[in-house]
Amino acid sequence: MKTFENNFDHFPFPGRWLGGISLVLAPVLLLVGEILKLRFDFFFPEQLRAYQSHPKLMFTAYSLFLAGNMLLWPAIVTLANLIGREKPVWAVWGGSLVLFGLFARTFHSGINHLAFQLVNILSLPRATEVVAHSYGAFHIVSTLSGAILFGWAVLAVGAWISGALRPFQVVALAMMSALMIGVLKGGTVMSVIATGCLCIAFLPLGARILAQGTMPPARIFWGWVIFSTAVIGLFFFLGQAG
Repeated sequence: MKTFENNFDHFPFPGRWLGGISLVLAPVLLLVGEILKLRFDFFFPEQLRAYQSHPKLMFTAYSLFLAGNMLLWPAIVTLANLIGREKPVWAVWGGSLVLFGLFARTFHSGINHLAFQLVNILSLPRATEVVAHSYGAFHIVSTLSGAILFGWAVLAVGAWISGALRPFQVVALAMMSALMIGVLKGGTVMSVIATGCLCIAFLPLGARILAQGTMPPARIFWGWVIFSTAVIGLFFFLGQAG
């Protein structure tokens, strides 16, 4: 495996810090979200029933998964950058397919949120009926569902032939192709294994990236923490107001 430690201080977009934090945090959020859903049946009627019985638990599970999915893009770009140093074609195809697939998962999360609100507004039987009649309706994002399933495999091959990841991490990364995509998908043993394997693939790389290079001065570091927290709080307030 090739070593990239000496280049982390001059890391391209999204940068060493955002990329490293994403590699460490995003897989964990995905895994926890899947574990919280594991106790309920996989298919959508049971997911709606689970939300009616355990609204806070299901909201937390789906929110954690969505947060992990949105936070995953810097990790994918970071890995694609590493692959691209040796195998740029594999980096472009693998990274692009996975990123487009992340858009699909985010779109599905919006549908999930609406479906849960229908349970609150219309009652469980009516919400189940509405979802059943609209399930599988075509939308443009449907074309991206296959992208992420194949994308993980392409990205894993690129990581292997470029030396960006160790062999056990390559195998673990490829396992993400087994994570089902769609609306109101519950947790399964396979989904927990897949997201757990993503942790195996990404956490060591993220830790290496964060550990290498110089630390910013404490004043700058805490300044960025305060600034980022304020910006996130502002965005949350504006989102609630809208």
